[in-house]
Amino acid sequence: MTAGSTSDVSGTAGTAGTVQAAGEHVRRVARGARDSTILHVLARVGFAASGLVQVLLGALAIQLGVNHFADADQSGALEQLGRLPGGFVLLWVSAIGLLSLAIWLVVEAAVLRAAKTSTLWARRLRNLGKAAAYAALALTALGVAQGHPSDASSSTRLLSTQLLALPGGAALLVLVGLAVIGVGGYLVVKGVRRRFLRDIELPDLTGMATVLTLLGVAGYLAKGFVLGVAGSLFIVAAVTVRPDAASGLYGAFESLLTLPLGVVLLIATGAGLIASGAYNALRAWVARF
Repeated sequence: MTAGSTSDVSGTAGTAGTVQAAGEHVRRVARGARDSTILHVLARVGFAASGLVQVLLGALAIQLGVNHFADADQSGALEQLGRLPGGFVLLWVSAIGLLSLAIWLVVEAAVLRAAKTSTLWARRLRNLGKAAAYAALALTALGVAQGHPSDASSSTRLLSTQLLALPGGAALLVLVGLAVIGVGGYLVVKGVRRRFLRDIELPDLTGMATVLTLLGVAGYLAKGFVLGVAGSLFIVAAVTVRPDAASGLYGAFESLLTLPLGVVLLIATGAGLIASGAYNALRAWVARF
């Protein structure tokens, strides 16, 4: 080997060592942030806020089934929250907690380790997907707190319209629908197999552990079912070239009303979402960090 090639190898090795050291430093900083007491407290507030929103969504779904109430989506739920006594403060606290929870999930994704690379990236992508959802909900809460509510159903229809306008847009919209259905299926499996128990520290009280388990199963089944219906509407929008068919949670709730025993289905789904909200509120205290 020549002196020049030896120098190149040394330089490459030195660069690789520097990159590895920098990566390890970033992971140390991320671990420190993840273990921060303040961030943990705010993340727990985020779980509680998410639970409150889901309880309101469930209540709105039941109202839609009984009285055809018109604001059964996340922004509608947050507007209802804003109307409660002290609702303005609750919105700001919820937004801060939800955003902190999103940050914690991103940090957690950065420090995750796994034996298999494929498993590692699957877990990271799952965390990042959750973080994006919580961040979006936090921004919606901020918008409502500032007097600028966003209509989630209109935003979904706009996204569908923009996708359909692209070359191959119908195929893209089908992929979005399949992805949403896939997430819904994952939530159903997680509920049926009780995998959510890995995320929490069950209390010593046997009764409380049973309550948490039942709420978790019902909640995950309801969320998975709703997402499955919402994802199907994306596919319907793509096949019929009608972007208005993809209308998010509200569209999913409305579509249930067109089915036999639709009112019963919608009320049961609303009850499941309330169970999910109660589970998330309790999870705020027993989450595993």
